[in-house]
Amino acid sequence: AEFYLAEEEPPLGVLRAAIRRQTIANAITPVFMGSAFKNKGVQPLLDGVVSYLPAPTEVTNCALDLDKDEKQVGLTGVSSDPFVGLAFKLEEGKFGQLTYMRIYQGKVGRGDTIQSMAADRRKVRIPRLVRMHANEMEDVESVGAGDIVAMFGVDCASGTTFTDGKTKLSMTSMFVPDPVISLALVPADKNAPNFSKALGRFTKEDPTFRVHTDDESGQTIISGMGELHLEIYVERLKREYGVECSTGNPKVAFRETASTRSKFAYTHKKQSGGSGQFGRVEGYLEPISSDALGQGAYEFDNQLVGNMIPPEFVTAIDKGFREAMLKGTLTGSPVMGMRVVLQDGLAHAVDSNELAFRAAAQGAFKQAMATAKPVLLEPLMSTEVAVPAEFQGTAVALVSQRKGTVNSMEGAEFVTIDADVPLESMFGFS
Repeated sequence: AEFYLAEEEPPLGVLRAAIRRQTIANAITPVFMGSAFKNKGVQPLLDGVVSYLPAPTEVTNCALDLDKDEKQVGLTGVSSDPFVGLAFKLEEGKFGQLTYMRIYQGKVGRGDTIQSMAADRRKVRIPRLVRMHANEMEDVESVGAGDIVAMFGVDCASGTTFTDGKTKLSMTSMFVPDPVISLALVPADKNAPNFSKALGRFTKEDPTFRVHTDDESGQTIISGMGELHLEIYVERLKREYGVECSTGNPKVAFRETASTRSKFAYTHKKQSGGSGQFGRVEGYLEPISSDALGQGAYEFDNQLVGNMIPPEFVTAIDKGFREAMLKGTLTGSPVMGMRVVLQDGLAHAVDSNELAFRAAAQGAFKQAMATAKPVLLEPLMSTEVAVPAEFQGTAVALVSQRKGTVNSMEGAEFVTIDADVPLESMFGFS
């Protein structure tokens, strides 16, 4: 500020130090322009990483202690402490899976045995460690805190935490948004051996890429974060695995919700010789937020008084409602933004069991949704269209044709139109 007020040009060192302080404080974000295709601007970008971004010891990284109910624990970033590393990227190479890992604490060397903190808690031995330089590899014997290396021969999923086994720490999981678009994928050769292998590899590499088989049609459905996202994977199937595929019309991820509170009082009763099934649940369901329908996922509120329903069956009721919300009453889309309140019920000394109360919860959900004025929610895309001023009317008409809502228009010679457009109308729009 003193240099600015004195109308003097600040020295380069002072300017870099100021940018670094503000970047680490998350006050500003330096932007570099360049192109990897022509190797333009790559070196200034790497210099900027060194000059402006914090060193591993200058930030606080936290892990979850799995032995202490996921209590948050700070990592020191010191190589002499127990090893903690995160596998953040996978790549299929000519020598097998290449796993990129950042070392958050401790050190690890070639030949060491490390333990996965995933559900299987599997121990693996590191046969080879390499430091990557673009597409070149440099073999290293050991690495310490702050280093980023690649490992061969370690089979894991993206986002897996590894330790030396002395501690049971796991890095906080990455936020993975729900997919917004799906495509039906049909291989030209249904017996192509690499089809399943490729999809399995892609799902391990990218948590936002999902694959499932539709129960009704039997089709393979791929889901992702956008049209281009899925197109890239279809192209990779052809280029890397030699599997030609055709895609069906995109399937947009619609959701359902209720717009008003609705009571339920449902009895599930089934007798077929011997002990039968009996369960009764009473309460109501309502939107979590009446101002913004569909906000939130699912909440279960147990307001039972007394012991009309034994406590061991409450979990089954909760599970039954969760299962029922996977398929709404309008289009079969998942239901979101709902709160279920359990107030009363009834159990039978002989015929009541977990299966009966799960079925009672599912029946109660359908009963309540019938009078809850269910509505269908569709994803909207925040769209920005930039055009010369003379084409402003045409651009607005194009947005309106796609059922979009124009929020604002700014600019004189060059107009930027901000609009919300239904995702279903945006396929192929550019």
